[in-house]
Amino acid sequence: MTQVPQRTGFSGPKLLRVLARLTETDAAGAVPSLSAVMSRWLGWTDAIALSAALNGSPPEVPSATPARPGSERGIGDATGTHVRAMLTAAITGQGMPSDSRRRMPTRTAASDPAEADFAVHRQRYIALQQQMEREIAGLRGRLRAALASRTPQAARLAMLDAVMEQVLGAREQAVLAAVPGMLEPHFTRLRDAEGAWLNVFRRDMQSVLLAELEIRFQPVDALLAALREI
Repeated sequence: MTQVPQRTGFSGPKLLRVLARLTETDAAGAVPSLSAVMSRWLGWTDAIALSAALNGSPPEVPSATPARPGSERGIGDATGTHVRAMLTAAITGQGMPSDSRRRMPTRTAASDPAEADFAVHRQRYIALQQQMEREIAGLRGRLRAALASRTPQAARLAMLDAVMEQVLGAREQAVLAAVPGMLEPHFTRLRDAEGAWLNVFRRDMQSVLLAELEIRFQPVDALLAALREI
């Protein structure tokens, strides 16, 4: 008789695995399928927009960040690498150019009593989420403009990405907005245990932010891959 292989651990997206570890949640087998998630997120008007895009007659969907004439020239892997590196530096606080340092939330000293209040860390997390959203949306719009200037097939892909961003963007942001609050119980446990708890929490929060960046960057990676193929 065929043996059903046993799951040895949670193998979902990195963000879910990190959160499962920090929140002491057994997430194995609890991740819904993509189709199940899509069916809950998509309304019938959203489905019509996606169907139209897939059938080659997409509706007019404005880009989140209109590209300047000629700005699509030369955009590619180097641009994507630069934006990813800038956001990674903002999260880790290392090697940032001056403009990123100005946007990054100021880290208070470890001895500052305010650091014992989770609200400080929540605000820092939210500020970094906003920076990721802003930078990635701008890059995504520029990559779509670059695709649209190439071939009809590439232009169709660019429009499909614009529809997906419009349809799923608000849902994605709502889901990710819940992440900072999920870290509060972990913060409280570490603080109550004392020791070097603050540095441990900072590292853990950084791990979650980097995993979130990985998820947010997936559409960009797909657009970059499409540009490489043209």
